[in-house]
Amino acid sequence: MQLAIVKGRATSTVKHKSLAAVRLLICQPLGVDATAYGDPVLAVDKLGAGAGDKVVITSDGLGLRELLGDGNSPARWWTLGIVD
Repeated sequence: MQLAIVKGRATSTVKHKSLAAVRLLICQPLGVDATAYGDPVLAVDKLGAGAGDKVVITSDGLGLRELLGDGNSPARWWTLGIVD
C-alpha cells in the first residue's frame, strides 16, 4: 500500500476489455514526508476519487483482477481508499 495524491484522470480511446467503463486516475505516490516520490502511476478507481484527493493505492494484482472480474487484466494499481 502507498499513499498518493490524485493529479487527474486519464482518458483513453482504446483500452483492454477489462478496463471498459473504468475510471483511470493519475496518482503521484508520496514519501514519508508527504512529498512526491517516484513517477506517477495509473490507478483503477471505483471509489470516486478526484483531483487533489489523497488516496491509498495498492499494487495487489489478485485483488484488482477480482475487482475487475478479469484474470488477464494488464492493470496493476488501484485505489483502496480515500484519505479524510
